[in-house]
Amino acid sequence: MRVILAALVSWFIPGFAPGLIGQHRAMVAWLGAVIATLLACMFSIWFFPLNLAVRIAAMIDAVRRVRAANRAATSSDWIGGLIAIGANVAIAVAFRIEALEAFKLPSTSMAPTVSIGDHVFINKLTPRSIAHGDVIVFRQPCEPDRDYLKRVIALAGDTVEVRCNTVYVSGKPLASQLVQGARCTYYDQAEPAGPWYPRECSEYRETAGAHTYHVYHDPGRPERDAHRDTISQGDDKDFPKLDRPRVPPSCASNMDGMATAKQLAGSIVETRAQAGPCDLQLHYVVPPNHVFVMGDNRANSNDSRYWGSVPVENIKGRVIGIWLSTNRSGVSLSRFGAID
Repeated sequence: MRVILAALVSWFIPGFAPGLIGQHRAMVAWLGAVIATLLACMFSIWFFPLNLAVRIAAMIDAVRRVRAANRAATSSDWIGGLIAIGANVAIAVAFRIEALEAFKLPSTSMAPTVSIGDHVFINKLTPRSIAHGDVIVFRQPCEPDRDYLKRVIALAGDTVEVRCNTVYVSGKPLASQLVQGARCTYYDQAEPAGPWYPRECSEYRETAGAHTYHVYHDPGRPERDAHRDTISQGDDKDFPKLDRPRVPPSCASNMDGMATAKQLAGSIVETRAQAGPCDLQLHYVVPPNHVFVMGDNRANSNDSRYWGSVPVENIKGRVIGIWLSTNRSGVSLSRFGAID
């Protein structure tokens, strides 16, 4: 019975078995292995299987050690077992608070990069080194008790303008190429645990900084792009809006949100009056110590276009990759890995 108990507990608490039989050096070695694998995961999601391997190895080692202890009639050292449990809990809590934390995405606002049911890890030690194109988790400025996951499009001092679905950062368009038009479909849910239903889209490959990734737009974008030079009006997702008061987006100007003292509004600057609907003419300036974020599902994302930039101090960390995905088909091993 002690062998079975030690093996099962060792999956969750590596080092429990040697602690239970008084082999404290071995217990410390297993705790070191846990720390090492968690540190490795901070740099690449591809090290995550090492953490699972450590736990499997801890179970096998527990069976071997406890069987030998039973043959030698070694009594249980419950204090050592409790120390192993406490140390593992302390390690997990410390990493979650300071270094590595898991999140689950509840919406398709970042599809196809991250979608409903994807579980990701974030590196919490890199919020001050965020770059163009990074995917981050942050406290939503208008609702600080809620965490959002979006892509960084622009940094402090950059300008942002979206005309006819093309994103311009500091006056230069983000490289974009059509991947899939009429056959593009993804699945969404109206509410958690609700039924899945298909949504049509168009899929593009986009580049921001060192990152190249895929984004979704509405299904009509390819047709509009084909007549870009002759259309008479822009897209309803253009930013900043031309037919509204030129007030920069912020929590204070968003009726659905609340003003926060930490968020600066930025500014809107007109560069060319009476320009064509797809031409540069009115841009937003990202305020100091803020970043401008957008979802990769451009037609279905609540982001900086509507409530303004994110204070750097609200950033929790940079997304490393997907470690588990549970979608409408069940567990999807194909989605495991790093994201761009």
